[in-house]
Amino acid sequence: MRFGIFYEHQLPRPWSARSEYQVLQNSLAQIELADRLGYDYAWVVEHHFLEEYSHSSAPEVFLGAASQRTQRIRLGHGIIQLPTNHPIRVAERVATLDLLSGGRVELGLGEGQGPVELHPFGARVREKRDVWEESVRALVPAFTRETWEWHGKYFDFPARNVIPKPYQKPHPPLWVACSNITTIGNAGQWGMGALGFQFVSPEAARAWVTRYYTNLTRHQAKLADYPVNPNIAMVSGFMCADTDAEAEEKAAGWTFFVFCLSHYGRHGIPNPGQGNMWELYQEWRHTEKAQETLRSGLIGSPETIRRRLREFEAAHVDQVILLNQAGRTTHEDICQSLELFAREVMPEFRGRDAEQQRWKADVLGDRVELVDVETEGHTRYAHQNEDIVRLTPDELKRKMAEKEATRGVENASRRALGDRDRVTGHGDGQ
Repeated sequence: MRFGIFYEHQLPRPWSARSEYQVLQNSLAQIELADRLGYDYAWVVEHHFLEEYSHSSAPEVFLGAASQRTQRIRLGHGIIQLPTNHPIRVAERVATLDLLSGGRVELGLGEGQGPVELHPFGARVREKRDVWEESVRALVPAFTRETWEWHGKYFDFPARNVIPKPYQKPHPPLWVACSNITTIGNAGQWGMGALGFQFVSPEAARAWVTRYYTNLTRHQAKLADYPVNPNIAMVSGFMCADTDAEAEEKAAGWTFFVFCLSHYGRHGIPNPGQGNMWELYQEWRHTEKAQETLRSGLIGSPETIRRRLREFEAAHVDQVILLNQAGRTTHEDICQSLELFAREVMPEFRGRDAEQQRWKADVLGDRVELVDVETEGHTRYAHQNEDIVRLTPDELKRKMAEKEATRGVENASRRALGDRDRVTGHGDGQ
């Protein structure tokens, strides 16, 4: 098993004139520390307009800075939004970062969060999957061909040599964001690494890992000509401390992360610049659901985290990506957590990574027969509950239809009440 760290660049209100400067500087220092401690990956998201939840709108700039302060750690786009970026610009920026870092880039590709992010760029939610697929097809050949053109539904450009070319040949490994768990199966079909959240249980992990590798080996349908990247990585809330109680106390930022994820997904944004997610979060943070969220992550003493990791290791999860830059978790607590984990937990799993690589080679070489496990009933990530759910496109359509039907009934009731009030004189102000 390999280990990464994950950055949204969260910044709860209130802000000072130096808040954004400080969060970026602290994050760079943490990645530099992780590089020295032997962590394998540093992943950075791309989000737009999601105040407090993510101030990471230019990850290519941040990763460029990180490339000059590190030597070994892989630098991951987790992810670049394809509906809000032209494929040529993606190819140019990724290749430049790969050259600056000496070939350490991992390229995650995703669709974007929803209307909040997509609409200002002229992108539409209902088309984002189709745009994503076309963008992959238009993007990947630009890394290798000296002349490349594309004439599609969403992108159209004449023949050009897109320069520079990446340091890695043919290009950095490809990953896809799995914002709903079913996409893990799609990632296997596409031959890309799967970037998702922690599974709700080891049984769920086993089922979806099997589905991923079954699709990759038996039902592969790549979107372009690229090397297969057989990897499953899961992001988890994280805090390692001497005791479970201390870790849970320091890990409150993870509950802020989950609250914001749910709130933006369900309610969109308030008037720009006028919201306060931190204030809204205060009531929810003390609920039992918030405590369940803490218990779902890799949060605890070294022994507690080792025990949980062994279960996911047995399910053949390739990489665990640790998220503890969240909420108001302090820079000092983040660094101490990274140091303790690297010293007390990582060596055990690093020592068994060769076994995982042999298992994977046997699966890819058709020397291990995968027994398909039923994924029905395993369709949630560990941070999800009835309030914290990322819907699939079909589920979203049903949900919106239900809301419209409910709104129609409410409007009819209001009209009926209005008619009654006009007749009886019991309206507002009477």
